[in-house]
Amino acid sequence: MVLLEVVQGGGLFAYAPLIIALPILGLITNIIFGRRLGERFAGIVASGVVALAFVIAILQFLALQAHPEGVTIPIAEWISVGSLSVSWAIKVDTLSTTMMLMVTGVSTLIHIYAIGYMHEDVRFQGDPGRYTRFFIFFNLFVAAMMVLVSADNYLMMFVGWEGVGLCSYLLIGFWYEKGEDGIGNAVAGKKAFITNRIGDFGFLIAMFLIFGAVGSLGFEEVFDWAHAFGEENVLIISVITLFMLLGVAGKSAQLPLFVWLPDAMAGPTPVSALIHAATMVTAGVYLIVRSNPLFSVTASTSNIVAIVGTATAFFAATIAVGQFDIKKVLAYSTISQLGFMVAAAGLGAYVAAIFHLINHAFFKALLFLASGSVIQGIEAGHHHAEHEGADIEEPFDPQDMRNMGGLRSRMKVTFWVYLIGALALSGFPPLAGFFSKDEILVDARLENPALFFLLLAAAFLTTFYMGRQVFLVFFGKARSEPAAHAKENPPVMWVPLVILGVLSVVSGALNLPKIHTLTDWLGTTIEHVHITEFSFSVAGLAVVFSIVAVVLAWMIYGRKPIEKGEADPLRKILGPIFVGMENKWWVDELYDFLFIRPYVAICWFLADVVDWRILHDWFHDSVLASAYRNGSQWLAQVFDLGIIDGIGNGLGNITKGASQRLRFVETGYVRNYALAILVGGLLTLTYFIFG
Repeated sequence: MVLLEVVQGGGLFAYAPLIIALPILGLITNIIFGRRLGERFAGIVASGVVALAFVIAILQFLALQAHPEGVTIPIAEWISVGSLSVSWAIKVDTLSTTMMLMVTGVSTLIHIYAIGYMHEDVRFQGDPGRYTRFFIFFNLFVAAMMVLVSADNYLMMFVGWEGVGLCSYLLIGFWYEKGEDGIGNAVAGKKAFITNRIGDFGFLIAMFLIFGAVGSLGFEEVFDWAHAFGEENVLIISVITLFMLLGVAGKSAQLPLFVWLPDAMAGPTPVSALIHAATMVTAGVYLIVRSNPLFSVTASTSNIVAIVGTATAFFAATIAVGQFDIKKVLAYSTISQLGFMVAAAGLGAYVAAIFHLINHAFFKALLFLASGSVIQGIEAGHHHAEHEGADIEEPFDPQDMRNMGGLRSRMKVTFWVYLIGALALSGFPPLAGFFSKDEILVDARLENPALFFLLLAAAFLTTFYMGRQVFLVFFGKARSEPAAHAKENPPVMWVPLVILGVLSVVSGALNLPKIHTLTDWLGTTIEHVHITEFSFSVAGLAVVFSIVAVVLAWMIYGRKPIEKGEADPLRKILGPIFVGMENKWWVDELYDFLFIRPYVAICWFLADVVDWRILHDWFHDSVLASAYRNGSQWLAQVFDLGIIDGIGNGLGNITKGASQRLRFVETGYVRNYALAILVGGLLTLTYFIFG
C-alpha cells in the first residue's frame, strides 16, 4: 500500500540518481577491497550493484506508469560561463527508461556470466591480478552508459559518450600483451579509440553549431527551437544532423568508420557481449532517436542516414559470410544489424529502431556469450588433450570454426541456446527478431523500395551466415582434438544464457501487431511516431528468404560436413567473390594505404630531416630557457619546500603533539576508565534534563 502511494505520487523518481551512483560505488569498493578479498567478492559486488541499478530502473518504469510525461531531476550546476549554462540533471522519460532497463538488465546477466568466464580466462592467461580490474572497468562502463542515456542535454550526453569510449579502449586491450606480435590487442584498442575520436569530432562540431544557433544545449530548448524556427533554419539543421551522423558512424560502426569493431573482438567475450553488441554501439541509434525533432526537419539528412544504414547492413553481411573466427562472424553481424537500426531511424521508423535495438541486445548478447562458452569449452578440451598427450597442431586457435565441429553432443546447453539466438537473429517467427525486423522492412517498402530490397538481401545473408556458423561449430565430426575433448561450462555461465534465450523468444511481444505496446509507451516521448501495420506479404517474403538461406547453408555445410583440413566449399562456388568476403573487401588495407602509411612516412620524414638536437641546443642556450630554469628553481624553493612541505610537516607535528597529550589518558587502570564512563553518562543525562 505504501509502495502504491509512492508510485502514485511520483516519489520513485527521487531514486533515479542511484542508477549512476550504484555502479560507481561498486567500482570504488573493488578498487579499495577487491584484490584483498578475492575473486568471489569482486564478482559479487560488481554484479550486485548492477542488479540494484536494474531494480532502480524498474522503479522508474513504475513511476512513469503514473506520470508518463516524466521528470528532470537536477543534480548539480556544472558550467556557467556567459550565456552557456549547463547543469547535470537526469532525464527520466519513456525513452531513457527503456534504455536504462535494457542496459542494466543485460549488464546484470553478463556480469554474472563474467564471474565464471573471467575466472577461467584469468587462469588460462596466468594473471590472477586482473580479475578485479576487469570488474572495475565493467562497472565504470555501466556508470558511463547510464550518464549517456539519462542526460537532459547534449554536453552531458557527450560525457557519457566519451566515458563508454574510454571503457571500450580499456577493455578491448585488457590483455594488452597478447595478440599478434605481442601487441595485437593493444593495437586493436588503439584502433577503436582513434576511429571513435573521428566520430566524436562530428558530435562536438554538432554541439558547437547547436549552441551557436540556439544558445543552449538542453534537449527541451533545442527541440522547442526546432519546432518554432526549423523551417527557416533547414540548412543549419542539415549541417548539424550530418555532423551527428558522423558521430553515429563512429560509435555505432557504420560506413566508413566500422573498421574498429571487428578488431574489438580482441577483448574478453563478456566485453564483446556487453559493449560491442548490446549497449555501447547502440548509443548512435539512441542519439538519432533522441534528436528526432531535428532529423524530422531535414528530409535530405534522413535519407542519407537511411542510405548509410542500409549500405552498412548489406556490406557487413557479405563480409560475415566469409569469416572463420566465431566472434568475427558475430562482430560483422552486429555491424549489419546496427545498419538495420540506423536505416530505420533514417526512414523515420524510430520505434522500430528502438524495438530492434532491444531485441538485438537480447539475442546478440546471447550469441556472444554462447560463443564465449564454446571458446572456453574448446580451451578446456585443449588442456585436457595436452594432458593426455594428444597430437595438437600449434599454434592452435580456439576461435577458428574450422577447428570445431561436433559440439552439439558435448555442449548441449550451449548448442540449444546458440540455436535460439541464431533463429532469433535470422528473424524466424515467433522469435523476437521476426517482429522488429519485419517492422523495419515494412517501413522501408513504404518509404524507399530500393532500400527495402537491399535490406531484404541483407536479411537473407544473415540467415545464411548464421546457418553456416551453426553447422560448422556444432554439427559433423570434431575437426581437432580440443573439440573432441570439449565440455560444457559451469551453471554460472550457462544460466544467464538460458535467461537471454527466453528473452530472445518472448521479447517480440513488446510490440505485437494490433497491440503496439512499445509504440504507445515511446509515443509519450518520441514526437514523430507512426504505427507500422503488420504486412503478411513482407513477413511472408522475409520468412521464405530465410528458409531458402537455411536450406542453402545445409546443402553446403550440413549435408556433407567439411572434414579436417578441407577448404571451405563456398570458396569453390563463389571463387574470387568469397576471397573478397574473407579478406573483408580489403577495407583495412585501403585504410592502411590512404591514411596510416602516409602518416608514418611523415613522422619518419620529420624524425630524419629535422635535426631536433639543434633546436634543443638553441633552446637550452636561450634567454627563455634560462628564465625557465631560474623560475623553476624559485618555485621549488618557495612553493614546494616552503608551502607544500610546510603544510605536510605542520600536519605531522599537530598529530604528533596531540597524540603525546592524549596518551596520558590511556593509563591502563580499569578504575580510571570506569570513572570516565560515569562522568560521561552524568554529562549526557544533565544535557537531556536541562538542555
